[in-house]
Amino acid sequence: MFSSNRSGEAKLRYLDGDYQVLEPGSYVICAVTAEKIELDDLRYWSVARQEAYVNGLVSYQRELESNPDLRQRSKN
Repeated sequence: MFSSNRSGEAKLRYLDGDYQVLEPGSYVICAVTAEKIELDDLRYWSVARQEAYVNGLVSYQRELESNPDLRQRSKN
């Protein structure tokens, strides 16, 4: 018999402005901090890297880390 764990970690496909649930669950893990993010609180992710982030600052820091050219542009 198939049983789903709706209280465990969800597996998502991150899309522009939305996400698709691949495996049900109640949370995902932040790719940077490893904190649990309840799906109701999930607001930040990267479509390109398929990663979730706990907040906007962590998302921004990850973007700068992944794209060093952005740091140079922000200084100009």
